[in-house]
Amino acid sequence: MPPIRRLLLAAFCLAPALALAQAAPPLEGRLKKIRDSKTITVAYRTDALPFSFEDNDKKPAGYTVDLCRSVIGVIEKQVGVVPLQVKWVPVTLQNRLQTVAAGGADMECGATSVTLGRMQEVGFSTLTFVDGTGLLVRAVNPAKGLMDLANQKIGVIPGTSNERALAEAMKAKVVTATVVPVKSREEGLAQLEAGTIDALASDRVLLVGLVAKAKDPKALALLADPLSYEPYAIVLPRGDWQMRHAVDSALAQIYRSAALPEIYNRWFGAMGRPNPILEVMFALGRLPE
Repeated sequence: MPPIRRLLLAAFCLAPALALAQAAPPLEGRLKKIRDSKTITVAYRTDALPFSFEDNDKKPAGYTVDLCRSVIGVIEKQVGVVPLQVKWVPVTLQNRLQTVAAGGADMECGATSVTLGRMQEVGFSTLTFVDGTGLLVRAVNPAKGLMDLANQKIGVIPGTSNERALAEAMKAKVVTATVVPVKSREEGLAQLEAGTIDALASDRVLLVGLVAKAKDPKALALLADPLSYEPYAIVLPRGDWQMRHAVDSALAQIYRSAALPEIYNRWFGAMGRPNPILEVMFALGRLPE
Protein backbone atom coordinates (compact mmCIF):
# COMPACT_ATOMS: atom_id res chain seq x y z
CA MET A 1 0.00 0.00 0.00
CA PRO A 2 1.43 3.42 -0.91
CA PRO A 3 2.52 5.54 2.09
CA ILE A 4 -0.05 8.25 1.40
CA ARG A 5 -2.89 5.70 1.45
CA ARG A 6 -1.61 4.23 4.74
CA LEU A 7 -1.62 7.72 6.26
CA LEU A 8 -5.14 8.41 5.02
CA LEU A 9 -6.37 5.06 6.35
CA ALA A 10 -4.75 5.67 9.74
CA ALA A 11 -6.29 9.14 9.91
CA PHE A 12 -9.70 7.70 8.98
CA CYS A 13 -9.50 5.10 11.75
CA LEU A 14 -8.25 7.60 14.30
CA ALA A 15 -10.91 10.26 13.60
CA PRO A 16 -13.74 8.63 15.65
CA ALA A 17 -11.44 8.23 18.65
CA LEU A 18 -10.36 11.87 18.45
CA ALA A 19 -13.96 13.03 18.11
CA LEU A 20 -14.95 10.97 21.16
CA ALA A 21 -12.07 12.39 23.18
CA GLN A 22 -13.08 15.94 22.22
CA ALA A 23 -16.76 15.30 23.00
CA ALA A 24 -16.13 13.77 26.41
CA PRO A 25 -13.14 15.26 28.24
CA PRO A 26 -12.11 13.46 31.44
CA LEU A 27 -14.00 14.55 34.51
CA GLU A 28 -12.27 16.97 36.85
CA GLY A 29 -13.02 18.88 40.06
CA ARG A 30 -16.36 18.37 41.76
CA LEU A 31 -17.83 16.24 38.96
CA LYS A 32 -15.00 13.71 39.35
CA LYS A 33 -15.55 13.69 43.11
CA ILE A 34 -19.28 13.21 42.59
CA ARG A 35 -18.72 10.31 40.18
CA ASP A 36 -16.08 8.60 42.32
CA SER A 37 -18.06 8.95 45.57
CA LYS A 38 -21.43 8.35 43.87
CA THR A 39 -22.65 11.18 46.10
CA ILE A 40 -23.59 14.81 45.50
CA THR A 41 -23.73 17.19 48.48
CA VAL A 42 -26.32 19.96 48.24
CA ALA A 43 -26.59 22.90 50.62
CA TYR A 44 -30.04 24.37 51.24
CA ARG A 45 -31.57 27.11 53.33
CA THR A 46 -34.15 26.25 55.98
CA ASP A 47 -35.63 29.75 56.14
CA ALA A 48 -36.10 30.95 52.56
CA LEU A 49 -39.74 30.03 51.85
CA PRO A 50 -40.84 29.47 49.07
CA PHE A 51 -37.39 28.95 47.51
CA SER A 52 -35.74 26.73 50.10
CA PHE A 53 -37.05 25.56 53.46
CA GLU A 54 -37.89 22.45 55.48
CA ASP A 55 -41.34 20.92 55.16
CA ASN A 56 -43.31 19.34 58.00
CA ASP A 57 -41.17 16.21 57.72
CA LYS A 58 -37.97 18.30 58.04
CA LYS A 59 -37.05 17.56 54.42
CA PRO A 60 -35.75 20.18 51.95
CA ALA A 61 -38.51 21.76 49.86
CA GLY A 62 -39.09 24.79 47.68
CA TYR A 63 -38.78 26.16 44.17
CA THR A 64 -34.97 26.16 44.01
CA VAL A 65 -34.77 22.79 45.75
CA ASP A 66 -37.08 21.31 43.10
CA LEU A 67 -34.96 22.85 40.34
CA CYS A 68 -31.85 21.32 41.90
CA ARG A 69 -33.49 17.89 42.15
CA SER A 70 -34.11 18.06 38.41
CA VAL A 71 -30.52 19.25 37.85
CA ILE A 72 -29.22 16.27 39.85
CA GLY A 73 -31.23 13.93 37.62
CA VAL A 74 -29.40 15.29 34.56
CA ILE A 75 -25.99 15.21 36.29
CA GLU A 76 -26.53 11.51 37.12
CA LYS A 77 -26.60 10.76 33.40
CA GLN A 78 -23.66 13.07 32.71
CA VAL A 79 -21.37 11.28 35.20
CA GLY A 80 -22.81 7.81 34.52
CA VAL A 81 -24.01 7.13 38.08
CA VAL A 82 -27.75 6.47 38.44
CA PRO A 83 -28.89 7.12 41.05
CA LEU A 84 -26.55 9.44 42.92
CA GLN A 85 -26.81 9.53 46.68
CA VAL A 86 -27.90 13.06 47.64
CA LYS A 87 -26.57 14.46 50.89
CA TRP A 88 -28.54 17.54 51.96
CA VAL A 89 -26.69 20.04 54.16
CA PRO A 90 -28.60 22.89 55.88
CA VAL A 91 -26.82 26.24 55.73
CA THR A 92 -27.44 29.71 57.06
CA LEU A 93 -27.39 33.15 55.48
CA GLN A 94 -23.94 33.64 56.97
CA ASN A 95 -22.19 30.40 55.94
CA ARG A 96 -23.88 29.41 52.65
CA LEU A 97 -21.11 30.73 50.37
CA GLN A 98 -18.22 29.50 52.51
CA THR A 99 -19.75 26.03 52.67
CA VAL A 100 -19.54 25.69 48.87
CA ALA A 101 -16.17 27.47 48.59
CA ALA A 102 -14.59 25.21 51.22
CA GLY A 103 -15.90 21.98 49.68
CA GLY A 104 -18.64 21.33 52.24
CA ALA A 105 -21.22 21.25 49.45
CA ASP A 106 -21.11 20.90 45.67
CA MET A 107 -23.86 23.47 45.15
CA GLU A 108 -26.20 25.66 47.17
CA CYS A 109 -29.89 25.73 46.35
CA GLY A 110 -31.51 28.63 48.15
CA ALA A 111 -32.30 32.26 47.40
CA THR A 112 -28.84 33.68 46.77
CA SER A 113 -28.41 36.79 44.63
CA VAL A 114 -25.59 36.98 42.12
CA THR A 115 -23.21 39.87 42.81
CA LEU A 116 -19.76 40.77 41.51
CA GLY A 117 -18.42 40.73 45.06
CA ARG A 118 -19.65 37.19 45.68
CA MET A 119 -18.06 36.04 42.42
CA GLN A 120 -14.70 36.54 44.11
CA GLU A 121 -15.57 33.65 46.45
CA VAL A 122 -17.91 31.36 44.50
CA GLY A 123 -19.29 30.73 41.04
CA PHE A 124 -22.91 30.85 39.86
CA SER A 125 -25.12 29.00 37.42
CA THR A 126 -27.32 30.72 34.88
CA LEU A 127 -30.17 32.57 36.59
CA THR A 128 -32.97 30.69 38.31
CA PHE A 129 -35.20 33.60 39.38
CA VAL A 130 -35.35 37.39 39.42
CA ASP A 131 -36.80 39.10 42.48
CA GLY A 132 -36.44 42.55 44.01
CA THR A 133 -35.80 44.11 47.41
CA GLY A 134 -39.11 45.20 48.91
CA LEU A 135 -40.47 46.73 52.07
CA LEU A 136 -42.96 45.12 54.45
CA VAL A 137 -44.92 47.42 56.78
CA ARG A 138 -47.88 47.20 59.12
CA ALA A 139 -51.13 47.81 57.26
CA VAL A 140 -51.92 50.79 59.51
CA ASN A 141 -48.78 52.54 58.26
CA PRO A 142 -49.89 55.06 55.60
CA ALA A 143 -46.56 54.74 53.73
CA LYS A 144 -46.82 54.07 50.00
CA GLY A 145 -43.11 53.98 49.28
CA LEU A 146 -39.64 54.50 50.72
CA MET A 147 -39.93 58.29 50.82
CA ASP A 148 -42.90 57.96 53.18
CA LEU A 149 -40.68 56.09 55.65
CA ALA A 150 -38.50 59.12 56.35
CA ASN A 151 -37.46 59.32 60.02
CA GLN A 152 -38.85 55.84 60.66
CA LYS A 153 -37.03 52.58 61.53
CA ILE A 154 -36.31 50.04 58.79
CA GLY A 155 -35.01 46.58 59.68
CA VAL A 156 -32.65 44.67 57.38
CA ILE A 157 -30.24 41.73 57.70
CA PRO A 158 -26.63 43.03 57.66
CA GLY A 159 -24.32 41.84 54.91
CA THR A 160 -27.09 41.07 52.44
CA SER A 161 -27.73 42.56 49.02
CA ASN A 162 -30.93 43.95 50.55
CA GLU A 163 -28.88 46.08 52.96
CA ARG A 164 -26.93 47.50 50.04
CA ALA A 165 -30.09 48.09 47.98
CA LEU A 166 -31.76 49.89 50.88
CA ALA A 167 -28.72 52.13 51.43
CA GLU A 168 -28.49 52.98 47.73
CA ALA A 169 -32.21 53.72 47.48
CA MET A 170 -32.13 55.96 50.57
CA LYS A 171 -29.18 57.86 49.12
CA ALA A 172 -30.77 58.21 45.69
CA LYS A 173 -34.08 59.45 47.10
CA VAL A 174 -32.46 61.53 49.87
CA VAL A 175 -34.39 59.67 52.56
CA THR A 176 -33.21 59.80 56.16
CA ALA A 177 -34.30 56.78 58.17
CA THR A 178 -32.85 54.65 60.96
CA VAL A 179 -31.56 51.31 59.66
CA VAL A 180 -31.94 48.62 62.32
CA PRO A 181 -29.95 45.37 61.92
CA VAL A 182 -31.92 42.14 62.44
CA LYS A 183 -30.47 38.64 62.59
CA SER A 184 -33.13 37.00 60.43
CA ARG A 185 -36.40 37.71 58.64
CA GLU A 186 -38.23 35.97 61.46
CA GLU A 187 -36.67 38.35 63.99
CA GLY A 188 -37.55 41.26 61.71
CA LEU A 189 -41.15 40.06 61.52
CA ALA A 190 -41.37 39.86 65.32
CA GLN A 191 -40.01 43.40 65.66
CA LEU A 192 -42.36 44.68 62.96
CA GLU A 193 -45.39 43.11 64.67
CA ALA A 194 -44.26 44.50 68.04
CA GLY A 195 -43.79 48.00 66.59
CA THR A 196 -40.06 48.08 67.36
CA ILE A 197 -39.41 48.79 63.68
CA ASP A 198 -41.70 50.38 61.09
CA ALA A 199 -40.64 48.40 58.02
CA LEU A 200 -38.61 45.34 57.04
CA ALA A 201 -36.49 45.20 53.89
CA SER A 202 -35.87 41.86 52.15
CA ASP A 203 -36.52 40.06 48.86
CA ARG A 204 -40.15 40.61 47.88
CA VAL A 205 -41.10 36.96 47.34
CA LEU A 206 -39.43 36.01 50.63
CA LEU A 207 -41.47 38.72 52.36
CA VAL A 208 -44.63 37.24 50.84
CA GLY A 209 -43.65 33.87 52.32
CA LEU A 210 -42.88 35.55 55.63
CA VAL A 211 -46.35 37.10 55.84
CA ALA A 212 -47.82 33.59 55.97
CA LYS A 213 -46.01 33.11 59.29
CA ALA A 214 -47.39 36.31 60.82
CA LYS A 215 -49.81 36.29 63.74
CA ASP A 216 -52.25 38.25 61.56
CA PRO A 217 -51.24 38.30 57.88
CA LYS A 218 -53.91 40.90 57.10
CA ALA A 219 -52.18 43.32 59.50
CA LEU A 220 -49.18 43.55 57.16
CA ALA A 221 -48.72 45.10 53.72
CA LEU A 222 -46.02 44.90 51.04
CA LEU A 223 -45.20 48.24 49.44
CA ALA A 224 -45.64 48.19 45.67
CA ASP A 225 -42.35 49.58 44.37
CA PRO A 226 -39.22 47.37 44.59
CA LEU A 227 -35.96 49.02 45.69
CA SER A 228 -33.82 46.82 43.43
CA TYR A 229 -33.79 43.67 41.35
CA GLU A 230 -32.14 40.54 42.74
CA PRO A 231 -30.98 37.87 40.24
CA TYR A 232 -30.92 34.42 41.88
CA ALA A 233 -28.72 31.50 40.83
CA ILE A 234 -27.37 28.19 42.12
CA VAL A 235 -24.10 28.74 44.00
CA LEU A 236 -21.22 26.66 42.59
CA PRO A 237 -17.49 26.24 43.22
CA ARG A 238 -15.54 29.17 41.78
CA GLY A 239 -13.54 28.34 38.66
CA ASP A 240 -14.90 24.80 38.22
CA TRP A 241 -15.94 25.08 34.56
CA GLN A 242 -17.07 21.46 34.25
CA MET A 243 -19.40 21.73 37.23
CA ARG A 244 -20.88 24.98 35.93
CA HIS A 245 -21.26 23.55 32.42
CA ALA A 246 -23.06 20.50 33.83
CA VAL A 247 -25.49 22.61 35.89
CA ASP A 248 -26.11 25.16 33.12
CA SER A 249 -26.73 22.32 30.64
CA ALA A 250 -29.18 20.76 33.08
CA LEU A 251 -31.02 24.05 33.63
CA ALA A 252 -31.23 24.61 29.86
CA GLN A 253 -32.88 21.20 29.47
CA ILE A 254 -35.30 21.94 32.31
CA TYR A 255 -36.19 25.37 30.89
CA ARG A 256 -36.98 23.76 27.52
CA SER A 257 -39.13 21.03 29.06
CA ALA A 258 -42.54 20.65 30.67
CA ALA A 259 -40.81 20.38 34.06
CA LEU A 260 -40.37 24.15 34.33
CA PRO A 261 -44.07 25.16 34.33
CA GLU A 262 -44.80 22.33 36.75
CA ILE A 263 -42.15 23.53 39.19
CA TYR A 264 -43.09 27.20 38.78
CA ASN A 265 -46.81 26.59 39.23
CA ARG A 266 -46.21 24.44 42.29
CA TRP A 267 -44.69 27.39 44.15
CA PHE A 268 -45.91 30.53 42.36
CA GLY A 269 -49.13 29.46 40.66
CA ALA A 270 -51.17 31.75 42.91
CA MET A 271 -49.20 34.71 41.53
CA GLY A 272 -50.21 33.95 37.94
CA ARG A 273 -47.92 33.66 34.93
CA PRO A 274 -44.25 34.63 35.26
CA ASN A 275 -43.76 38.38 34.82
CA PRO A 276 -42.05 39.64 31.64
CA ILE A 277 -38.63 39.80 33.33
CA LEU A 278 -38.89 36.16 34.41
CA GLU A 279 -40.10 35.11 30.94
CA VAL A 280 -37.01 36.72 29.41
CA MET A 281 -34.76 35.11 32.03
CA PHE A 282 -36.16 31.64 31.28
CA ALA A 283 -35.81 32.25 27.53
CA LEU A 284 -32.17 33.28 27.92
CA GLY A 285 -31.56 30.19 30.04
CA ARG A 286 -32.66 27.86 27.22
CA LEU A 287 -29.12 27.67 25.89
CA PRO A 288 -28.76 25.62 22.70
CA GLU A 289 -26.71 22.44 22.80
